[in-house]
Formats: sequence, C-alpha cells, structure tokens
Amino acid sequence: MNSEGKLAPGRSRALPMQLAPWLLLAALTAMPGVAQTRPRGRDLGIPFPGQTGPANAITDVAGVAVGHVTLVEGEGKLVPGKGPIRTGVTAILPRPRGNWDPVFAATFNQNGNGDMTGINWIKESGFLEGPILLTGTHSVGTVRDAAIQWQLKNGREFVFTYPIVAETFDFLNDANGEHVKATHAFAALDQAKPGRVEEGAVGGGTGMGCNGFKGGIGTASRVLTAAQGGYTIGVLVQCNYGGDLRILGVPIRSEITDLPTCTVLPQPLSRPWTAGIPPCSAAKRSAVEASDSEHEGRGSIIVIVATDAPLLPHQLERIARRVSLGLGRLGSFAGNSSGDLFLAFSTANAGAAKPEGTPALVMLPNDRIDPLFRATIEATEEAVVNAMLAAQTMTGADGIRVFGLPGERVVEILRKYNRMK
Repeated sequence: MNSEGKLAPGRSRALPMQLAPWLLLAALTAMPGVAQTRPRGRDLGIPFPGQTGPANAITDVAGVAVGHVTLVEGEGKLVPGKGPIRTGVTAILPRPRGNWDPVFAATFNQNGNGDMTGINWIKESGFLEGPILLTGTHSVGTVRDAAIQWQLKNGREFVFTYPIVAETFDFLNDANGEHVKATHAFAALDQAKPGRVEEGAVGGGTGMGCNGFKGGIGTASRVLTAAQGGYTIGVLVQCNYGGDLRILGVPIRSEITDLPTCTVLPQPLSRPWTAGIPPCSAAKRSAVEASDSEHEGRGSIIVIVATDAPLLPHQLERIARRVSLGLGRLGSFAGNSSGDLFLAFSTANAGAAKPEGTPALVMLPNDRIDPLFRATIEATEEAVVNAMLAAQTMTGADGIRVFGLPGERVVEILRKYNRMK
C-alpha cells in the first residue's frame, strides 16, 4: 500500500489466511488519502470571479459531507477481471449523518449517454432521499445495492428506496472487472465528512480523463452577498468529458500540445477503441486532432449542485440547467457519446417531506434567483479546473497515459493572454 492509503500498482493481493479476503480488502482500500499536494486554481492565483466559502467546496453548504474510496493496483496490458485497476467510489451526504430528512431536488441531462439511478422519483416527487454516490460505469449496480444496505444499517426506515448512483466511464480501469465491491461503497459513505474535499484522481474519479488531461473529482463554492441573501452554492464534479479546454476564455489546450493521451505499450492494445491512441514517443498533435479522437468522445461528466437557498424543485431544475453554461465556458460541446448529467438539491425547508400535516414552505422569489444562476456557472467552471489541476499524471490499463494539467504552464498561458498579472 502506498503513502496515500491506496493499493499500490503492482502489489500482490495475497492476503493472510486468518482474515476473510473481502474484509482485508476493504480495510486496505478504505483508508483516507494524504493531503492534496497539487495546488488548486486559486492557490495558483487564477482570478476566478466570485466569493468562495471557507473550503471552496460543496461542503461549504452546511450539513453536506463527502467521502472517497480509491482503488489503484497493477500496471501493463489489460487482463479482463484482473486489472490494472483504477477506480473507486465517491459518496455525498446531503444532510448530516443520521438525518434522513429528504431534500428538495431536481435533475437535468445535457446529453443522456450516461446513467444516474433513482431520478424518476426525484422528477415525480421533487425529493432526494438518502445519499448520492459516484463511480465507474459498470459498478453502478454494486454501489446501488450497497447504498440500500448501508442506509438500513445506519437506521433509515423505508418500505423501498431508489438510491442515487451516477457514473462516468473509467477508461484507465479494467472497467469490466467489477473491482468495486459493496465494502468500498460502505467505506466511502462511512468516511464522508464536512470540510475540505480531496480532489483529483480519487474516489469515483480515479480512472477518468477530462479535456484531454487527467480528470477526476473537483469542487468549488460561491457565497452570495448579504444583500443577495448570503446563500451558498457548492458544486462537485466527476469530470471525464472531452473538450477543448478554455480557462477564463483562454485556449489552454491549443497552447499545450505536447501532452496528448498516449500509450506506453505497442499497438494493438486489448480494446478496439484504443486503436487511435498514439505511442507516448510520438510527436505532439494539434488540439483539434486530440479533441476529435474516438477515445475522448466516450467521456462524460456528473455535476452535483448543493445550496442552502430555499428553492423548490422547479427552481432547482433551473439551477441544474445552468451547469451547462459553466461547462460551455470550459470548451465542452456535450458530444454524442457523452453523459452530462446534473443534479441540484437544497437543504432548506427541513421537514417538507413529513407525511402528516401541511408543511409550511419558504421559497426564494424568482426575481431574486439570478445571483444563484451566476454562482452555479462560476462554481462549475472552477470545480472542473480544480479537478484537473489536482489530478496527477496516471498510466492505467493498456499502458494508457493521461497527463495531469501542469498548473505552472496554465499560469504562463493566462499571463500571455493578459488574464493574470
């Protein structure tokens, strides 16, 4: 196991005979990571607009908690069912642990080539019940089932429930190997906490790429002025989509052409769709060639928006739609093969789902919602950039290498375009 509490590449899974294999595996993979070492956007001085909360994270919305479990093991050519493994689970608790009061929620699909379970009832009822989990595409079923059992174990009572589990395709992983187990989902939920959120190649974002660089989990927040109500918007992304990458309007990707996704192994690789991935020794390619390649078109993004503003479900859907504008700022074009799925929830109006009586609700007037729209757009843009800056270069299944976005070069480019001093 490496210093981050992750299963180190190449390490054997040999387990002591006195412990059940699943038990030790859970113990190994459920350990929290070390402090994030790569700087976030604001640490680099990138002048994103807007005032953030203390953690500049979705957890700045009171009561929201986030936890990760990260699985990293093996290297080399993909061996189905064995690895290399680059995957994990991220859990979001909308209310403090043990508080099962549903929250108002809504969803929006910018492009629907993806999956988010449980959303039919959100659309019908306007409520989100229980946690949200993010993982790789083929681990949704396992994580969904585990979410049911975790809620029962932790005291939630229900006749039936529809867990919310969303996915993106972890192409650096042995995605068909089903390496995420119920114990990993349990551990991510158990570890969820308020405050700082670890970003980059962690949790559900471990095996992901974004805008041609390494992707993963990122987060950001905005706090409105007192005159605007003082409300907080927090955004968390699992970023895996293909795009042209602009930051503050600057064409970053067309300026960094020497770090394309590549493979350290000779072709042919084990999966047909990887045929277009060049060797890492190849010359640089243009940004247009890179963003149009088949392997990038398979990417997606999940965006979760939390707020303490008293918004009703129809207003939260309006918030979720604004996520698209933040992604558009970054160069996303929501390709045909991309699953761009968004969910927004509000922690206000506690007790609104009580089955008895007639709950009294508070609603922000529509004429005062514009600052929240702007905050959502700004926090989405910053969360994606934070995900990419935090994620280090990773080599995964089939020797596919995706480079971390070099923060110092981003700063140089922003200065070149007069976006930074």
